[in-house]
Amino acid sequence: MTIDPAAIPLSLSYYTVPELTPPEAVTVAAAAGCRHVGLRLLGSQPGRDPMPIMTDTALRRETLDRLADSGLSVLDVNTARLIPETEIAAFGPFLELAAEFGARHILASGDDPDEARLTANFAGLAEAAHRLGLTIDIEFVPWFSVNDLNAAAQMVRAVDAPNLGITVDALHFDRSAGSCDELAHLPPAWFRYAQICDAPAGGRRDRDALIHAAVRERLFPGEGAIDLIGLLRALPPGIPLALEIPTEQLAKSVGALERVRRAVAATRRVLAAALVQD
Repeated sequence: MTIDPAAIPLSLSYYTVPELTPPEAVTVAAAAGCRHVGLRLLGSQPGRDPMPIMTDTALRRETLDRLADSGLSVLDVNTARLIPETEIAAFGPFLELAAEFGARHILASGDDPDEARLTANFAGLAEAAHRLGLTIDIEFVPWFSVNDLNAAAQMVRAVDAPNLGITVDALHFDRSAGSCDELAHLPPAWFRYAQICDAPAGGRRDRDALIHAAVRERLFPGEGAIDLIGLLRALPPGIPLALEIPTEQLAKSVGALERVRRAVAATRRVLAAALVQD
């Protein structure tokens, strides 16, 4: 089956344009040719420093209006980070707002060294999300407990919930020495969307450096050294790709819309190369 690269849906993630309000992000995503947008509803744990959209009714209404006017939909919301102190019931308002926005997926991460407790919490989160028609998609993060593809796969197997899967972030996959061959042999149903970006080869791999790259400085696809062709070929064909490309230095001189347009064009070029049959 031949897939048109232009037909693969793209989503604009929060960290690509963190300076924008959610309604502004929707407008920019639509103007740049994205089909979806990602919304950041939690900056940390429930009840701690909530994002404005969690408490501002007018902002929520404006965001919903922009979504309706643009025809875009919410691909995912973030982030449900499970830590030792996590109480699943506290995520209730977060999950309910995600459902109100019509989101499909909840981006989640695991940062708890107690494997049994973390497994129980992922099971509880998956059950709560399932009642609202949402999936839970584990993003493995190199400096967290669930730190690579294998750890995420073990968690999905242990919980064994139909709505629990994995979201591969290209940067985290590369920095955790992910194997495209291992990825290709995991159940395709686990992978509902992926996050795309690029990054330089080498560089520091300590926690501070990894965090800086992840939230402040990445590269547009094709500008770095990540094997995006191999990664895209290992993932299920046609799944949506979320543009997770913070470019803090570039943002000082280039506006949000132009940066997203560059991200979209770069992603389409890499997709075209990945879909060429050998």
